[in-house]
Amino acid sequence: MELAILWVWSGIKERVKPGRKSVQEQQPAAQLANMSTTNMNRGKIVFYEDRNFQGRSYECSSDCSDMSSYLSRCHSCRVESGCWMLYNHNNYMGNQYFMRRGEYPDYMQHFGMSDCIKSCRMIAMHRGNYRMRIYERENFGGQMHEMMNDCDNITDHYRMSKCQSCNVMEGHWLMYEQPHFRGRMMYMRPGEYSNFSMGMGMGAMGGMSGMRFMSMRRIMDSWY
Repeated sequence: MELAILWVWSGIKERVKPGRKSVQEQQPAAQLANMSTTNMNRGKIVFYEDRNFQGRSYECSSDCSDMSSYLSRCHSCRVESGCWMLYNHNNYMGNQYFMRRGEYPDYMQHFGMSDCIKSCRMIAMHRGNYRMRIYERENFGGQMHEMMNDCDNITDHYRMSKCQSCNVMEGHWLMYEQPHFRGRMMYMRPGEYSNFSMGMGMGAMGGMSGMRFMSMRRIMDSWY
């Protein structure tokens, strides 16, 4: 009598005859790699109404354009996985704040904020090359330099007085208002930014009109 091996996979029983591979074993390596990458791109952040993780909470695993639907205020948060941008206005507008895995018992004091977080965006992990062209003036005018690494001061490295537009070709970046990665920041994903009052089809970004940046940093996969 021919024997059959019973293989349990994802809650489904599969009969496998001797000498044959199960469905799981037949899965292409590329498909398994894609599943792994998908898992790494999942994020989780928990917001709390009060400081020190007190009061009502809201758990988020994707972009949220209006947190007021879930919490009336927000004073602390835990980033359990992934990297996130937080905004002090709805619809990803206003000042931006970058957070990676860790605990923030009083993030308003930590970042010197005067307003609570109103929306958040998850940043997908990028693995590969980083490349961005920065321009001295709006609408891709003035001096241009192509970057592939972090730059703590464009005046020292490129003799540029400011950066007012850019073209992100590869990777995800953080742009800072002051040298040495200080001051207000802005998250940049691949795309063209003719000025920094508009970004990623989000509409006018409150508080960003006329912004210029002096330092840039890559969002690395090791931060996840």
